[in-house]
This record gives sequence, structure tokens and C-alpha cells, in this order.
Amino acid sequence: MKVCKTRHELAQSLHESSIGESTHGVSQLRGLVMTMGALHAGHARLLKAGREAADVLIASVYVNPLQFGPHEDFEAYPRPIESDLALLESEGVDIAFVPSDEEMYPRTPLVRIDPGPIATVLEGKTRPTHFAGVLQVVHKVFNLVRPDVTFFGQKDAQQLALVRTMVEDLDMGIEVRAVPIERDSDGLALSSRNTYLSPEERRRALAIPAALRAGREVAEAGGSAADVREAARSVVTGADGVVLDYLVLVDPYTFVELPHDASGRGLIAAAAWVGETRLIDNMEVEIR
Repeated sequence: MKVCKTRHELAQSLHESSIGESTHGVSQLRGLVMTMGALHAGHARLLKAGREAADVLIASVYVNPLQFGPHEDFEAYPRPIESDLALLESEGVDIAFVPSDEEMYPRTPLVRIDPGPIATVLEGKTRPTHFAGVLQVVHKVFNLVRPDVTFFGQKDAQQLALVRTMVEDLDMGIEVRAVPIERDSDGLALSSRNTYLSPEERRRALAIPAALRAGREVAEAGGSAADVREAARSVVTGADGVVLDYLVLVDPYTFVELPHDASGRGLIAAAAWVGETRLIDNMEVEIR
């Protein structure tokens, strides 16, 4: 695995990888997985999907300051770079891009990405500048790597929807593939922020996936959108030590809340505070 810390090193490694085209002149499929490090089994699932699909797999590890608000955990965010690189190599990554802030943003960006209306609700309402920062760095890395296909986790469903929208609206010609949520044996969605939880807080956090399952069960039993929403909300609002930020039933592409009599595919999306840690989770449902 080649580890690149600068744009020049990345460009050189990508050029060298392109020399390996087949004798028939067929270009190799270039895949990209973007991460903020502190890698876990959820990231490994993304990398496995990338490795299966791509001839050349590139992974980035970068804690992007533009997507953190002024009072969020940017400084405290875990950065175990050695173990991260070891996991990337074990999953068959060909090129790891690990830039510094100075390399990514040699000056304050003057041209910014406007993420549009999807970014003003749910996570965007709680974190107003978050998705603009996300799309800024995603767009930059897309331009540096020029992937054919990229892989994003379903856990960050709103981010996934926004990346897809950006790629479509700006005609970027990249296939965006969703990778299902990886969960621990107790049902909690894997997240780098789970390490912030005490054992008791982790136990309390299980109310979040329990709420999503309750909503899905109601949907599978033929309940209405209103029933699904109420079933999920009742579980988490009654949970000790869990402070609900939001729990909604939305269209998985537009993130507009579904009306009470909606049918078809929906997404139960939730965010809650457990102690000082804010967790998000979601689950797709089919409303009959």
C-alpha cells in the first residue's frame, strides 16, 4: 500500500496505477472510500465493498475541520493513524491518502459548495454548517482522485443523499454506492463516537436501535406512516438517560417528512444525546 501525504504524491501514485491497464487498453476501475479515521468494522465493510468492485482502491483518512461546528469535538476527535493505516492495508487498499490541513486547505476556501435544502433539516438544522463542509471536502477529494465509483455508508444517510445529489446535479460522472449499516452484536450502529460512551451510557443508547426496530415491525405489520412514527418515537422518548434530538420518517432521497397516509419506501432517522455523546441512526422501512 502506498501512503500519500501530498497531492503530488497522490497524483504520482494514481499515474503509476494507471500504467497497469490491460493489454486490450481497458482502463482499470478506480474506487474511493473516504473516511475520517478511527476506523472500525463499519469502515472495513466499506473497504471490502470497494475491494470487490474496483481494480485500484483508494482510501482517504482526513478529519475535515470544515464540517465541525465551533463547539463540536474537532480537537478531541480520535486520530489513531497507525492502526488506521494497518486496517487499510489489511483490507487491500492500494493507495492511502492522508493529507494535513495545510495540504487540503492551503488557504481559506473562497469558492464554497451550497448543499441546498436537504442540508437545512435534521442533521443540517442541528449542525448548520456541517454539510457544506462535508461536500466541500468530498468535492475536493473527488477532483484529486477522479474515481469511477465511491462508497458511502448508509448510517450517514443524509450525507449519502447529499453526495448523490451533488454528483447528479454537477454531472460528476461518479457512481455512488451505499453500503449497509454495520451493527455491533447488541444492535448499536458502529460509530467512532461510541468510544465516548461509558458502559452504562452504551446500555442506554440501545434504545435508539430498539426504536427503529419497533417502527419497522409496525410497518411490516401493515401500519400507517403515522403508526410507524409513533411506535418508534414512544420507545426512545421513554428511555432513561436518552435525550431525543429528532425522530422522523422521511423520504430517503429528499429527506422530506412523509405524510401520515404515505406509502412506499421511507427512512426512520433518529438522533439523540446519551450523556455528552450525540448518536445518529436510521432504518429503511416499506409502508404498505
